[in-house]
Formats: sequence, structure tokens, C-alpha cells
Amino acid sequence: MKFIDEAKIYIKAGDGGNGVASFRREKYIPMGGPDGGDGGRGGSIFIQADRNLNTLVDYRYTRKFLAPRGENGRGADCYGAAGKDITLKVPVGTVVYDQNNDEILADLPKDGMQVQIAQGGKGGLGNIHFKSSVNRAPRKCTKGEAGEEFELRMELRVLADVGLLGLPNAGKSTFIRSVSAARPKVADYPFTTLHPNLGVVRVDDQRSFVIADVPGLIEGAADGAGLGVRFLKHLQRTRILLHLVDLAPCDPNANPVEDALAIVRELEKHDPALVAKPRWLVLNKLDLIPEEEREARVADFLAAYRQATQDTAEEQPHFAIAAISGEGTREITYRLMDVLQASREQEPETVADANEE
Repeated sequence: MKFIDEAKIYIKAGDGGNGVASFRREKYIPMGGPDGGDGGRGGSIFIQADRNLNTLVDYRYTRKFLAPRGENGRGADCYGAAGKDITLKVPVGTVVYDQNNDEILADLPKDGMQVQIAQGGKGGLGNIHFKSSVNRAPRKCTKGEAGEEFELRMELRVLADVGLLGLPNAGKSTFIRSVSAARPKVADYPFTTLHPNLGVVRVDDQRSFVIADVPGLIEGAADGAGLGVRFLKHLQRTRILLHLVDLAPCDPNANPVEDALAIVRELEKHDPALVAKPRWLVLNKLDLIPEEEREARVADFLAAYRQATQDTAEEQPHFAIAAISGEGTREITYRLMDVLQASREQEPETVADANEE
């Protein structure tokens, strides 16, 4: 199935049914009085997270959703039936915006969470509500209220514990293949990855975490260049970022330090919150460097990078690996698992449901 992570739709809750002006008419009861019932309320529209979905493709082709209106009231004190509610199911991790003002209407990070997006209109009042001692035959009734309507923009933000960053061909797809059962496409040309890939890293029988590989970034991505900026939102929910750097680029003019700094600059332009996340350096492709030169190459890179960014080893752990052979990857997965497990243990056991807010 095609991966679709954005969709724009129009929704409208049902209008309320109209109240009716009616009078009781029965044999031998010539002046039975008012008996007009109320109109039914319009159907409301809800959005619910469903873990069985992983794309917004259903909303790419069907873009208009209208809830039924309430029935009009009738005589003999009969109230109109309410319009049926509509529930739109979306993948877990979907964020719903009001397209007109960019306000977040719903954020659904947990399976089963449900939020009312558009409320149905109230039904109109029948004339039974307007009788009084001085007006025993009211002919007044009211129309139903209009249901709420919105133009929505839905964005799917992949839920993952760890996100992979790096330039095209930094080895992100190879890394995720090495540590998980995910099988993204790997090739020797840029932008092999065209959509996010998720992999489950199983450290042992009881412990695992989810890792996300997004398309590579290039300089100017925050201004619209390349593919990666479209998918940076998928990294916003991650706890830790792994910044993969090609330590042995094929281009002799390439500078790994400048390549790494370019990624940091693009993160700062797109969302400073991403830069504030824990970000670990992963120096990849050791297998392409002669063994006697590896230690010096890593030391030179770290010295230049830290001088440029004023990072310290405590703030930004680093690892030197060869993803294609798996060298060094096991150490990373165990270190990640320990940090993630400690973070999970500090979280509250329950999260308030969006409906309670």
C-alpha cells in the first residue's frame, strides 16, 4: 500500500432538525392544545486512532464527510430522531489541524483515543415549549442549529523511540536492516529511501524498541530542497536521534565534518526542538577505512566537530561502526535500550485520554 502521511478533508456535522408547530386534533377534543415536538440533534463527527492503520491513503481519495442531519419534529409530542454520528479512523500518531488557522484540533498518539472534531447542531424547539397561561395556542417553533464544519489537514507522525538522521547514502537504511527485521531498499545512489521505514529492534525476549528511518536530508532541506524536510515531522515524537555520518565518502572533495554540520543547521531551521533532543553521533562505514587509520580518522572527526559545535562526549555519545557488517551496532542497540528503558520507567503509568481534556 502506498505510504500517505498527509491529507486534507472537509467535514460537516449534521444540522439539527426543525421543531414543529402542531396542535392536538382528536374527536371530542376540539381544543387539544399544542403538541409539536422538537427536532433531533445533528450527527457529530469523531476521529479515532486505530493501530491497524498505517497510512492516510483512505482520505486522499475521499475528501468530504457529512454527518446526517436530525429529523424534524412531528405532532403528537413526537421528537425527531438524532442524526447518526460518524467516526473517522486514522493511524496512531495522527495530528489534526484546522486548515484555516493551523490550530491543532486533535493529537492521537495512543490506540483507541477518540476526539470529537465537529459537533452536531441542536434540534429546534416545537411549540409545546412556548405555551403559557397567556398563550395557550402558540404557533411559534424554532429551526435546528447548523452543525460545525471544518477544513482539516491531517498529518501522520510515525511513533518511534529512535529516529535516524543523515545525508543521502549515509547508511541509514543499511543500519536499520542490520539491527532489525526491516528491509528497506539499499542502493548506491541518493534518495533510495522515499518514505519512512520502521523497524523493531529486539534486544532480548523481553526488551525491544522501534526505530524510524526517514529520507536523507540535504543542504537547503528546510527551505524545500530534497525530500527529507517532508518527513522531519516523523522525528518529532522520537526520544533519541541517531545522526549517521559517512566517515569514508566516495567523493574525495566531501568533508564529513561539514556534512554533519549541514544536518544540524537544517534541524535548527526546521524545528529547534529537534536539535534539543538527545542526538548521538554514529560514524559509519569503518569497513572502507584501513584498520590502522580508523582510530585517527575518528579522533580527527570528533575534534573538528566538537570545536565547531562545542559539544562534549557527555552531551553527545559517539559510536564508530560498519553497518553493512554489523560491526559496532550491537553496542548501540544495548545502549539505546538501557536509556529508553530508564526513560519509560520514569513515565506515569496512565495518560489522560483526550476526551477527558
